Amino acid sequence: MTHKFEDIIAWQKAHAFVILVYQTTRIFPDYEKFGLTSQFQRAAVSIAANIAEGYKKISKADKLRFLNMAQGSLEECRYYCILSRDIGYIDIQTYEALNNAVYQASSFLNGYIKGIVDNSGIKD
Repeated sequence: MTHKFEDIIAWQKAHAFVILVYQTTRIFPDYEKFGLTSQFQRAAVSIAANIAEGYKKISKADKLRFLNMAQGSLEECRYYCILSRDIGYIDIQTYEALNNAVYQASSFLNGYIKGIVDNSGIKD
């Protein structure tokens, strides 16, 4: 049983991804500050923030709505990883690290969602 959102492995993986995104986007060109850098950071933060926000929601539908928003932000980040690679802002090793981190976050988020869907103890 978790006592705070920080105990959720999906949140931990999402938070680790956010840190990696911030570290990575530091090297992006200055002219991207209000473009890709901002969008990438915002979407990454949204993953962990929506997991945290959904944690305290009482109904299953409310929890799942926030977790689904996290999934959407995660897929947005998956695209930003590809775009960053394809326009030459990151090298293949950095892309692989980001891709691995987003994959882990996605896998644990999907597992967390399945656990909530299957949990008959959470009211609909």
